[in-house]
Amino acid sequence: MKGPIKAAILTVSLLLGFGGWRGLNILLFSAAPAAAPETKGDDTVESKKIQKTADEWKKELSPEAFRIMFQGGTERPFSGKYNDFWEKGTYHCTACGSALFTSEAKYEHGTGWPSFTAPADPKGIEYHDDFSHGMRRIEARCAACGAHLGHVFDDGPTPSAKHYCINSAAMAFAPAAAEEAAPKTAVATFAAGCFWGVEDKFGQVPGVLETVVGYSGGTLENPTYEQVCSDKTGHAEAVRVTFDPSRISYEDLVRKFFGFHDPTQLNRQGPDVGTQYRSVIFTHDEEQRRAAERVRDEFEKDKVFKKRIVTEIKPAGPFYKAEEYHQKYHQKNKRGSCAF
Repeated sequence: MKGPIKAAILTVSLLLGFGGWRGLNILLFSAAPAAAPETKGDDTVESKKIQKTADEWKKELSPEAFRIMFQGGTERPFSGKYNDFWEKGTYHCTACGSALFTSEAKYEHGTGWPSFTAPADPKGIEYHDDFSHGMRRIEARCAACGAHLGHVFDDGPTPSAKHYCINSAAMAFAPAAAEEAAPKTAVATFAAGCFWGVEDKFGQVPGVLETVVGYSGGTLENPTYEQVCSDKTGHAEAVRVTFDPSRISYEDLVRKFFGFHDPTQLNRQGPDVGTQYRSVIFTHDEEQRRAAERVRDEFEKDKVFKKRIVTEIKPAGPFYKAEEYHQKYHQKNKRGSCAF
């Protein structure tokens, strides 16, 4: 007996063993691969992801979520908490919080996993060929963090015929009522030289709700201020800004950022010299990346600065909060430079 035929018979036997005809139905809908939804222009470029190590994700997620999202696992059919679940709201990525699907797109497919006809945002999902288990399927991943969500098939309802078959553990549900009641906030992270002054300036911007100074962009975990100032950790002095998008847009925050320092100075700001004082915009998702590049290009085109902007735009990684005496430093002590 040929290998593929033998494998198919074994798979059917196993599925019938744990799920009866439901198990056979799972095999049937998985056997026909879907065509990944068509995209054009920038949509064909894989998103720049949130950069975290497997160990970092493992600390943040439950063992089941980590197994599914970063080890390519699958929960048992009919076992997930969102399989038979019909509240109104939005399903977010368990790992990074990005919005994935809305309740309006959810339907009953009968295969034992939450099923959706379309993502909340076409750019929020990435598609990859999956040749595991002796068949070709289209894997669906979160575009923001790269986490495995499930698969997409062509056996859904009209008009799209798409069937997003997603693991419950890969999603966190936010009820519509809670989303409406919750304050709308977002996070941005910037490095623009000495974080004392940068935090003070952002703290005075209408629409900014909170600021925290810390270290980001390097390799050393939980660095101290002295270690960062040695210029050997790769970290930049950074400010994490929590803001209200209804009062100030992310683009306007980026414009403020360029106005708060000289983005043409490489690895320094005034008397503060070293890579820890470099100019960086740490973006938290693809939308922020595009907005930051758009504003940078706008400033370059308008020749706002006499020299070329050297600001880095890169995905946000771990952010390590600085020592308490650095927080709101300008409100505690007036001083103009971070340098020793």
